[in-house]
Amino acid sequence: MEVKQFGSTYAGRRVLVTGHTGFKGSWLCTWLTELGAEVSGFSLSPPTEPNHWDLLKLTMKDLRADVRDADALVEAVSAARPEIVFHLAAQPLVRASYRDPLETWSTNTLGTVHVLEACRQVGGVRAAVVITTDKVYENRESPSGYREHDPLGGHDPYSASKAAAELVVDSYRKAFFSKPGACLVASARAGNVLGGGDWSEDRLVPDLVRAVATGTALEIRSPSATRPWQHVIESLGGYLLLGQRLLAGEPQWAEAWNFGPDAVDNRSVAEMLALLQPHWPELRWQVTAAPQPHEAGLLYLDNTKARSRLGWRPVWNLDRCLRATAEWYGALQRERRVLTREQLEAFAADASAAGCEWARA
Repeated sequence: MEVKQFGSTYAGRRVLVTGHTGFKGSWLCTWLTELGAEVSGFSLSPPTEPNHWDLLKLTMKDLRADVRDADALVEAVSAARPEIVFHLAAQPLVRASYRDPLETWSTNTLGTVHVLEACRQVGGVRAAVVITTDKVYENRESPSGYREHDPLGGHDPYSASKAAAELVVDSYRKAFFSKPGACLVASARAGNVLGGGDWSEDRLVPDLVRAVATGTALEIRSPSATRPWQHVIESLGGYLLLGQRLLAGEPQWAEAWNFGPDAVDNRSVAEMLALLQPHWPELRWQVTAAPQPHEAGLLYLDNTKARSRLGWRPVWNLDRCLRATAEWYGALQRERRVLTREQLEAFAADASAAGCEWARA
């Protein structure tokens, strides 16, 4: 991979990634190592078997600990001496948050406090990108996209705890990181990410993988619910571009940012599955009649700010995203081949062809 992506910002750069053993974190660490970064990870062990992290076999510092352990985080930051931190560690599931709200709140909200406090205590961290979610907005079931200045909120513990994490970021930015030369802290809100390597519970594609493996029909909870679907690489490109700007020492980037797909790819669950089926012929599904806890029906992120100010834009449309996802799982099942690096290279090539500034050699 061409290490000049993102202006060679990450070549030789010390980076700490929390949640590095998770789905999104393991993709990010792969990209960072390909860019030449010196990556350290802080995370619990992968929650599933199989999992993306173990398949990748990355060569990087791998610390297993909990973001709820403030002392462990201070030790990790002291040891890694990162110039930038990407905070992805979280309890990421809506339905799990109903089962254990205390774990969700303590991980997502207090965990964010611990990360930023470690950056404050240790010093030397120039930038931090805190990853939250598209669900941080007060959901009005509106067909228009949420913008970064819209009110925060959350019905379920997951959404509310992530909205609270956004308030933590804003507080630390104002109270502790406001002086010249202080750590620049931004938050990033992406859509519903898809892609190979996800085996989490209660997520559509992992549930599909398990259903296909057992020859059963996938049970769908809310076929008419709309989501901002995007490939995991899309969001990571936004995080890396934002990190590049923060590392340049320019405080105007230390804000909240949406990295969601374009409006045309905000589709219902049923529409997404219909687009996926040509790439995954074994797919079958049915709507469950069982009662379900509350989840948002309409959800759409407006990416205008990232487009106009950062120069970021989506590269792969939904069909390309779904094809890449099906190809990843298919290659693993048929050939025991992990396509993560190949797909990162293909994405970067497509971004370069599309004129994305971050992808230029």
